[in-house]
Amino acid sequence: MSDYETILIEREGRVARVSFNRPDKLNSFNGTLRREFLRAAQEVNADDDIWVVVLTGAGRAFGAGADLSDTSEPLPNGGEGVEDQLNAEYKPGVLAIHHARKPWIAAVNGPCAGISYSYAMACDLMVMAESSYLFQPFVGIGLVPDGGATWLLPNLVGAKRAFELMAFGEKLGADKAVEWGLANRVLPDDGFAEQSMAFAQELANRSPLGLRYAKESLAFGASHNLADTISKEAALQAFCVDSEDSKEAISAFFHKRQPEWRGK
Repeated sequence: MSDYETILIEREGRVARVSFNRPDKLNSFNGTLRREFLRAAQEVNADDDIWVVVLTGAGRAFGAGADLSDTSEPLPNGGEGVEDQLNAEYKPGVLAIHHARKPWIAAVNGPCAGISYSYAMACDLMVMAESSYLFQPFVGIGLVPDGGATWLLPNLVGAKRAFELMAFGEKLGADKAVEWGLANRVLPDDGFAEQSMAFAQELANRSPLGLRYAKESLAFGASHNLADTISKEAALQAFCVDSEDSKEAISAFFHKRQPEWRGK
């Protein structure tokens, strides 16, 4: 794994944990973090020995959004500069998660606000610590949610609930996030890192091809009709049936043992 200033990558078996690593700034995004995250995401996505990625934050926060106090780089030059920054630096990072051929899990260990919220929502699964929360602060400071939030959030909770969260800036707690469909599980604060990793390891024990193509088919179905989606599923199923892993799974079933997945 490469060396990073603002990202920490740890590996346990088939799982990589990618941590935003600016704990003294609640993992808020400066220019270095924006660029290093994209490089880190590309690195773990390209590693065929990694089957599942956990995204979390070092210290007591998942991420506090953009670092408005950062003076290490010039501020964007007005609205046009902000637009360029969002398109050139934030957008590729969010899409690196969304388009990954392997599942990403957001492990929200504390406050998750602003643009950090978009990175979490782009993940395929989300687990949250009991005391953690999700927060859309944009409207409260006269801005529009960005980083894909106006697409990601309504796709998860529906348009009316999404607008409510954006308009009123509610700090959405873990239990309600699960109830509304934003998160999958609430885990205790104590031992959260270990339990979120155990959740990821459980996922990594599933068929990597099945996970990859289930993710691909879900993304396809979100923008296509039922008939086209059935055809997409059929094409993916034909590939999976002929795979080494499918043959191994059938053999394992008859021999009453766990499959030894190879991702092929």
